[in-house]
Amino acid sequence: MATGSADSPATLYGPVSLALGTVALIAAVFSGFVGIAIPLLFGSLAVTFALLGLARKLNRSQCAIGLATGSLSVLHPVLLAAALSA
Repeated sequence: MATGSADSPATLYGPVSLALGTVALIAAVFSGFVGIAIPLLFGSLAVTFALLGLARKLNRSQCAIGLATGSLSVLHPVLLAAALSA
């Protein structure tokens, strides 16, 4: 079994992290309406899949975008809650 083959399920790490990161970032913008659970969950999953994809060196651009949007969607509600509580 070769690592990084085209048949591997690891080829989906990039698109999944990109999709989850995008949904999480949109949910983070509307966190006042949907709460912070969805951006935190989807954002952390996007970061996890992006890091796995970057480690396997598959779909690196999609993984990088998924990592950026996922991390922003995790940080936005946390920093917003911290700013409003002070």
